[in-house]
Amino acid sequence: MQKLSSHSVLKVQARSLITLAIASAFPMQAAWAQEASNDTTKLETVIVTANRRAENIKEVPMSISAIKGEALDTYNASGQDIRFLSARVPSLNIESDFGRSFPRFYIRGLGNTDFDLNASQPVGLIFDDVVQESPILKGFPVFDVDQVEILRGPQGTLFGRNSPAGVLKFDSAKPTNRFEGYGSLGYGNNNAVNLEGAINVPLSKEWAMRFSGQAQSRDDRVTNPRSTGEKNLEGYRDNAARLQFSYKTSDFSALINLHGRDMSGNATLFRANIIQKGTNNLVPGFDYGTYPTDGLNTQTLTSSGASLRLRWDLPGMSVHSITAYDKAKFYSRADVDGGYSAGATSGPGFIPFASETADGLPNLKQVTQEVRVESNTKDPLQWITGLYYFSEDLQVDSFNFDSMSAGNPQNGYAVQHQNAKSWAAFGTLNYAVNEKLKLRGGVRYTSDKKDFDAQRTQTPFGGKNTDFLQAHPSSTNVSWDLGANYTLDKETSLFARAATGYRAPSVQGRVLFGDTISVAQSEKTLSFEAGIKKDILDNTARVSATVFHYTAKDLQLTAGSGSVNQNKLVNADKAVGQGFELDLQANLNRNWKTTVGVSYNDTEIKDDKLFVAPCGNGCTVTNTKGPVAGTVLIGGNPLPRAPKWVGNFSLKYSTQIGAGTLYANTDWAYKDSYNMFLYEAKEYKAKSMLEGGLRVGYVWADGKYELAAYGRNITNKQQVIAAIDFNNLTGIVNEPRSYGVQFKANF
Repeated sequence: MQKLSSHSVLKVQARSLITLAIASAFPMQAAWAQEASNDTTKLETVIVTANRRAENIKEVPMSISAIKGEALDTYNASGQDIRFLSARVPSLNIESDFGRSFPRFYIRGLGNTDFDLNASQPVGLIFDDVVQESPILKGFPVFDVDQVEILRGPQGTLFGRNSPAGVLKFDSAKPTNRFEGYGSLGYGNNNAVNLEGAINVPLSKEWAMRFSGQAQSRDDRVTNPRSTGEKNLEGYRDNAARLQFSYKTSDFSALINLHGRDMSGNATLFRANIIQKGTNNLVPGFDYGTYPTDGLNTQTLTSSGASLRLRWDLPGMSVHSITAYDKAKFYSRADVDGGYSAGATSGPGFIPFASETADGLPNLKQVTQEVRVESNTKDPLQWITGLYYFSEDLQVDSFNFDSMSAGNPQNGYAVQHQNAKSWAAFGTLNYAVNEKLKLRGGVRYTSDKKDFDAQRTQTPFGGKNTDFLQAHPSSTNVSWDLGANYTLDKETSLFARAATGYRAPSVQGRVLFGDTISVAQSEKTLSFEAGIKKDILDNTARVSATVFHYTAKDLQLTAGSGSVNQNKLVNADKAVGQGFELDLQANLNRNWKTTVGVSYNDTEIKDDKLFVAPCGNGCTVTNTKGPVAGTVLIGGNPLPRAPKWVGNFSLKYSTQIGAGTLYANTDWAYKDSYNMFLYEAKEYKAKSMLEGGLRVGYVWADGKYELAAYGRNITNKQQVIAAIDFNNLTGIVNEPRSYGVQFKANF
């Protein structure tokens, strides 16, 4: 018998420990894990552009996840909007009080619960290298996308603006020199139809074109049993398309991107008194399909945009120019009290006063321009430098309606205008000290200015109109990051990163029910993280683990106004967060694949003097009373909508049957409990949630055709995930179970 060296013994022991860990996590798959090292099925290399260069994900010194291919198809099968990504990777939460529009993103607990249409968010969204600043632009449907990258921690030195928490980066499939495409048709319950397709056409040696589109629709699934108000709800029609032209020679390339969206349907249903007082339980007998209301409900969104990306390859350097223009119109009207109130009767439960409102964006325009120069040599020192410009003009309309009168006439109106301008200069250096150690540093100077005004010209419930209110906040900032990546061996890399983030001042001007506007000063974040990325079991499994800690100073938060339907901005002295993230992918053998993601985020508001007005509906508040009557102190509370634990798991089995492949895939996403608001109350502590999906399909003709059946939220778990707190115990519940079939053809 051949004697093993001490190094070989250690390597065998390490592999045995890793195999044992996987086997412990998935006991039924222990045998598969033991076979994995002898399997020829290896994980593909993941290439990301987190540093504005194509790099192996193992060499990027930050916590990053990537989703692509069949995972996107599985999650998005039943006509989901962008919220389907929530909890699909560690430390990511996405929610909305508007339904299919206006998503709100949270990374490591940092986000913004503001529902105003000019709200800023600390999570940046980059679609095809263009910053989408407005929450309305951030909801563009996900189709014909090559890859989604989730970059955790501040990303201010390379990506746009306002990203102290992280960035979601979407990269569409680009035109190629091959004639190809695909078409996908899905049909599900409630007559849900999901149509998606793309066609790629080479036009000449230099030119290529790619057109892709998505059409989604669903019938109404909720009925109002009363004679007043909207009768049928929760149907929608959501269409989007993208047309791209590419031109390429040996030293020059251009990419033209035209895109648009047309969506109509209903706003989120706010359901009156569905929370049992003193608990976070749904009331007994809750029926998802019934919604008694006296209000009207509608939502429309149209958006369009164009971008031009140019690249010149010169000796020793490449020059990039990215010019983009986006615009949108939006209107959303809902019965915010969530029920009906007519004369002496109200319901369900007690509703002290009617509240039916709408918000609109009749005009949103965004212009961005970036010029970037980068080295393109193979020297140890690589660099990037550039300039960035951002301009945004918008108008926000706020309406109030009289639900008690015939026809629900308008009886209140306020308007806001905001013009935001920002410019920045940035640069990064990457230096390979040797084959194992690579260092990275970046810096960015940013200048921001906003001109804001608001006025109420029609006052609900009597009273006076407001004067012309104005604010002109501005600020400058220097943000930086330092990172290092050390290759321990060909399977293992270690990384560490320190970075700062910045968010420009924000203005909140919902004066429909108030007489003042509020301004939050700029927010700054300092973050530290370190981790390991390792390929294991002969490259059939990959693990990434990160620990992190951050401090956000002058954190911008959104507070309610008690019994008034109004928000205001406040700054907390600081908030801290720390935790860890773990990502695992494994090809257990030729037939079985799995992924596991886990994160722990411990957040805390560090401000002993900060107080807010809690609910105006008599909820069970557990915070200490504040210095002003009717307020509570929130220092020590976790950040809102920030679950401590986030987890995901998927398992896929596939086998050859006849001339094709049969597969079955299940995926599960878990979110821990969280506070819905800045204060704590028993009714507004969301329960933990585990939602699962299932997909069974058959692929044949060398992958040309696929037929599948799917289900989302297969356990049909229903619970309160968000709320309105100023009137009654109004709640928002999660999406019910959906299921259907899908056929896809590639050519």
